[in-house]
Amino acid sequence: MRKKLGKQTYLLPSAPAVVGRAAVVGQKEGEGPLRACFDEISEDSRFGEKTWEKAESRMLRRCFELACQKASLSPAALDFVLSGDLLNQCVSSSFAMKDSALPYLGLYGACSTMAESLALAAMLLDGGFGSAACALTGSHFCSAERQFRFPLEYGGQRCPTSQWTATGAGAVLLQSGGVGARVTHVTLGAIVDAGIKDLNAMGAAMAPAAYQTLKAHFADTGRGPDDYDAIFTGDLGALGHDLLQRLFRDDGVELDCRYMDCGVLLYDLATQDVHAGGSGCGCSASVLAGHILRGMENGVWDRVLFAATGALMSPLTAQQGSAIPGVCHAVALENGRARAC
Repeated sequence: MRKKLGKQTYLLPSAPAVVGRAAVVGQKEGEGPLRACFDEISEDSRFGEKTWEKAESRMLRRCFELACQKASLSPAALDFVLSGDLLNQCVSSSFAMKDSALPYLGLYGACSTMAESLALAAMLLDGGFGSAACALTGSHFCSAERQFRFPLEYGGQRCPTSQWTATGAGAVLLQSGGVGARVTHVTLGAIVDAGIKDLNAMGAAMAPAAYQTLKAHFADTGRGPDDYDAIFTGDLGALGHDLLQRLFRDDGVELDCRYMDCGVLLYDLATQDVHAGGSGCGCSASVLAGHILRGMENGVWDRVLFAATGALMSPLTAQQGSAIPGVCHAVALENGRARAC
């Protein structure tokens, strides 16, 4: 059976199922509109550790443990862990999993990492290389600020288009033949460089990549926006959310109210002083594991397209004046009662 559809999309005939999930966030995220969706909210931004980086690792490890506990699945039963974060060499993820004795794949896709890890985990299981896997992703505001911007002590001012890196983590357990929302299609995104150099306008840099990947998904599968109950990007924020709608509108396509962005959903933009919304790979990870999959379990949505976006830059490339390339990977999630193709 041919699994590749068109140029960028892959059909997963076995459709691995989500059998467990967990979302752990920080205090600010817990004060937002999705508070009830998270498994654990830490009032201590250091998570009991002495450094921000160790705090991020502790948060990821706790999220992984909670997902396994909720699924009544021993970590030893997992064939793979695919994990990523924003820090250099993905140290938060590797230090979180270093004592697990599990086959580990460290990933970097910037804010697209949750979709990347989920897509690759599902493809490994569909290919018969294992029966259970974990997709794990997180970010921490304070560690990301130190690496990409300025230490917190600097007290830098933010412009209206800037976004707030989320302190959060999401873990999704997939199992072949399991019961739960199923990963049926994966669209792997191509890198898109729109020439945006402004580090305070990440949504503008990533929106063209989201547009390219969603267009490819619709073309490859023969589906359209109307075939989904909800479409989630992450994390374009308010600016990128509006730009993506405008790009599709220019094609005569209306995404309408079914389209939402994780960076807009995570915080109350009117009261939480996050300017254009949330960012960081922990934003879409915690919204997916805490809000989206919860909604699917409760019958709010039966067919969802999750398309996480990432800005593929580093402090060095920014200092050298390079533009900010973007990438977006999309994963189709469907309940057993989802509509047929």
